[in-house]
Amino acid sequence: MMNKYESVIIINPSVEEEGMKTLIQKFTDLIDKDGKVEKVEELGKKRLAYEVKKNKEGYYVVFYFDANPQAIAELERNYRITDEVIKFIVVRAE
Repeated sequence: MMNKYESVIIINPSVEEEGMKTLIQKFTDLIDKDGKVEKVEELGKKRLAYEVKKNKEGYYVVFYFDANPQAIAELERNYRITDEVIKFIVVRAE
């Protein structure tokens, strides 16, 4: 049973472009293992509302995808252990 999800991650702005692409690919591959990525939107560098892990800005990336509910736990676990990800959220899209 696949549900639609949206996930926003904020990546540390000090990560260079090559590292950014690698990270996005890593998470895309992870989602594709148990689901299907529909779209990845890179919103670029934005100022944060408040400081997160000593960063005043972050690089925003939005993933739109279909996945099984149990795949979300694994995705969030990977976000947590990836040092470059300073903030993330996964929501079920209507």
